[in-house]
Amino acid sequence: MTTTASTPTIILIAGHWLGAWAWDEVLHHLTSSQCRALAVTLPGLDADDPGRADRTLDDQVSALLDRCAELGVSADQPATVVAHSGANFPVSLLVDRHPELVYRLVWVDSGPVAAGSAFAPDVPENVTELSLPAFDVLAQQASLEGLSAEVLERFRARSVPVPGPVLRQPLKLGNTARHRIRTTVVCCSIPSAQLLELARAGHAMFAEVAKLEHLEVLDLPTGHWPMWSRPKDLAGVILAAAS
Repeated sequence: MTTTASTPTIILIAGHWLGAWAWDEVLHHLTSSQCRALAVTLPGLDADDPGRADRTLDDQVSALLDRCAELGVSADQPATVVAHSGANFPVSLLVDRHPELVYRLVWVDSGPVAAGSAFAPDVPENVTELSLPAFDVLAQQASLEGLSAEVLERFRARSVPVPGPVLRQPLKLGNTARHRIRTTVVCCSIPSAQLLELARAGHAMFAEVAKLEHLEVLDLPTGHWPMWSRPKDLAGVILAAAS
């Protein structure tokens, strides 16, 4: 299966606790446009996988490469890759190993990760997985703005714990070609001006943004899960980036 310059391929990866289902409303708007869009459930986040608690970031990158092969993504026909929240770890690893496969990166309330980083390096080895916390706890870490009680109920019901190895594994990065990929950062729960200020100041969470050579920063004010709070607007941003 191949694509053409006029029919961009878009691969969407949601963050922790989420599978491909998280993009359903965004896909509804994308599939009515001139593009091919696929949402991916990363290894470790498939509730039907009996070995999911042992999955690693390397397993997740391998799965992304498999999806790219199925879609005919190549150096000649690269894809737009959309990464939300904690998907930044496997996607940062993907673009370090295979930058030629990515036409544009779209970070959704997220961003590139620095070499040596781990999402939660202090999680003990005997902790096999991390479940979705209570929403009052989660709200202290990420904005729930724009999410109805119905959406939160669905989030809780369909969430899948994050494997411990994914949380603890530090990134081994060394290919600076990842900094040359066209990149769009969609700022939802933090304004773009603040993000850029933190990046220039060398803040650990945003320092990699300052290294990007082709950067577009957009504001889409809402909470940390815009695929549910502003799906049509997010789809428009993604399609514009891919085109």
